[in-house]
Amino acid sequence: MTGKTQTSNVTNKNDPRSLNSRCFIGNLNTAVVTKGDIEAIFAKYGKIVGCSVHKGYAFVQYASERNARAAVTGENSRVIAGQSL
Repeated sequence: MTGKTQTSNVTNKNDPRSLNSRCFIGNLNTAVVTKGDIEAIFAKYGKIVGCSVHKGYAFVQYASERNARAAVTGENSRVIAGQSL
């Protein structure tokens, strides 16, 4: 055990209070980019409570809406694995 806490694979899309704390990450090269990569990139904006990666996109859910807004502002149009988010 490394002592690192793993985030959930679930981002709560059914709880209206949590919708504003979720970030959609589109145009993602999921053949190259992993869940761990996404968590490492987006962790600098706050506590991640969930991260789900799908073919071509991902969602990151933060503990607060403020963290999610900061992540969107900070990472919008960032190039990862040759593709602009």
